[in-house]
Amino acid sequence: MSRLAAKQILAAGAVFFFIAAGHGQMQSLPIGGATDFTSDAYFDAPYEQQVKVRLTGAQAAPLPGGLLDVKKLKVEMFNPGGRLEMVVRAPQCSYAPLDGVARSAGHLELQSGDGKFRVEGEGFLWRQNDSLLTISNRVRTVIELTK
Repeated sequence: MSRLAAKQILAAGAVFFFIAAGHGQMQSLPIGGATDFTSDAYFDAPYEQQVKVRLTGAQAAPLPGGLLDVKKLKVEMFNPGGRLEMVVRAPQCSYAPLDGVARSAGHLELQSGDGKFRVEGEGFLWRQNDSLLTISNRVRTVIELTK
């Protein structure tokens, strides 16, 4: 596969990822940090009981400027029927809960719900409210045609 085709597929996957995420607001975490936390965003009516985005982490510690240092970040995206569409994992990131922005110089893995589409790389910026994911270095895309 050519580099251009891989970049186009990556861009399409990132767009799909953030269309699924939408613009829902995440619940805020307790002041002082948390362990094994979950923060959910829900669909608008008529699916307001269905989780749209679930952000989990092993630890979240406060940083200056209202940021959180999140360890073992996992973001799951669901469709209105409850089916898993996308999973994103990162060992560490800083997260601005009020702005919906996560960033890290470290590793990121993105995988479709069926496992047939995977992207990984080093360094990322996620802007939930802008529906934007940027993976900056050593980006690798895998597409499985059968599984």
